[in-house]
Amino acid sequence: MKIKKNIAISDSGFIFNPETGESYTANILAVKMLDLIKDGKERDEIFNNIMEDYSVELETLERDYNDFLSMLQRFQLVQDHE
Repeated sequence: MKIKKNIAISDSGFIFNPETGESYTANILAVKMLDLIKDGKERDEIFNNIMEDYSVELETLERDYNDFLSMLQRFQLVQDHE
């Protein structure tokens, strides 16, 4: 899964989808996840990176990450790898 190329993401957490005209606001952790996904990082790399910077348990991170990916799909911000 990767972030669609036309999705605009600001450092402050503003996300804009020009295909739908919709915009969203993400917190700092969500922006970090989006940046790591955009950089092509795999799940384990994303988890390691986040666990280094934030005090979060693996079980919580896994649940939140899966929920976040579902939300990205629902809002049409990602596409499957080609």
